[in-house]
Amino acid sequence: MKKVLVIGYVWPEPNSSAAGTHMMSLLNVFKAQNWQVEFASPAQKTEHMVNLDDYGISSATIALNCASFDEYVSSYAPDIVMFDRFMMEEQFGWRVDKHCPSALKILDTEDLQCLRNARHEAHKGNRAFNHSDLHSDIAKREIAAILRCDISLIISSFEMQLLADVFKVDNRLLHHLPFMVDLSALPTQTKSFDERQHFMTIGNFRHAPNWDAVLYLQQIWPLIRKQLPLAELHIYGSYPPPKATALNNPKTGFLIKGWAADAYQVMEDARVCLSPLRFGAGIKGKLLEAMIMQTPSVTTPIGSEGMHGDLAWPGVVVSEPQQFADAALALYQDEDAFYQAQKAAAELLTTCYDKDVLSVDLINKITATSANLTQHREANFTGQMLKHHTMRSTQYMAQWIEAKNK
Repeated sequence: MKKVLVIGYVWPEPNSSAAGTHMMSLLNVFKAQNWQVEFASPAQKTEHMVNLDDYGISSATIALNCASFDEYVSSYAPDIVMFDRFMMEEQFGWRVDKHCPSALKILDTEDLQCLRNARHEAHKGNRAFNHSDLHSDIAKREIAAILRCDISLIISSFEMQLLADVFKVDNRLLHHLPFMVDLSALPTQTKSFDERQHFMTIGNFRHAPNWDAVLYLQQIWPLIRKQLPLAELHIYGSYPPPKATALNNPKTGFLIKGWAADAYQVMEDARVCLSPLRFGAGIKGKLLEAMIMQTPSVTTPIGSEGMHGDLAWPGVVVSEPQQFADAALALYQDEDAFYQAQKAAAELLTTCYDKDVLSVDLINKITATSANLTQHREANFTGQMLKHHTMRSTQYMAQWIEAKNK
């Protein structure tokens, strides 16, 4: 039985974020192999975190910048260590190398933080994003973490291409793994066009792209409401701050609903999902939930990026506020367009998000890499150099000697 240690940036909250759902999918895939799985995190526990015991997964609280982790990881002796985002690899990766050198190291990037940050900076500067924005300190840290690991899980096909084209990362170090959907559990029938009403959006308010989308909807919603004066926009998401709840306006139908106990239910109740994302990275859980519940969506090129390849989008992809409003109105009022979008969603889920196919590919990648780990690492000489200089030993030794001589 293999032993897996997952080091989480946060405790999994599948009802709060797509990242939480994706993490639980990964943990369940590992458990399905009859592997022993433990989840450890230095983060504070939260009210919405999942009870891992219910899934047969043990848990541990670990400390940052503390040698107590050395004893912990040596005692657990994992065969596989997966880091949740590059910050956890930075903090704990060198300790794993020291105390469990034969453990396979996997980095779950969730999405490329450097891409999300670069787009955010361009957006704040009111300018177009370009590849030169990517050459940031965050990018250097994140790409270094990718190179130090044996496998990095990349959620978006766009990001796979970006890593190859811009950062020249060897494809052998990468594995494309989008969200995994259990097709056998999909609803065979959801509410009809006539049974649904209103518009909705959903997303963790702590996630900057989601909050920006809410602000952007304040520009778009009046254009929709002008044509549909009785329509409402229901905005769901965990951790709504006071600045969000202050936007709640029943007179205009702009309603901040906050936490959704059942994200799938509120998605099914709506006729159209709106997701006007202006920056971000990865792929979007809310848009996958829309496909699952057969709810047509209107989003931006950023929203649909890396999610549908050459297949039709189950709704409309547009960029400008008036285009966005026009597309939302058309889907809301045109029953044929509504059902056409549902057909596109079914095809997309089957083609790109089949859990059975994706999980087999992942386990095959892990198994093959583990079987040839020495050769795999020898082929990644840059990663070995980055491990050697992780602590910038020559600089700090010189500074220590300088300080000592004073």
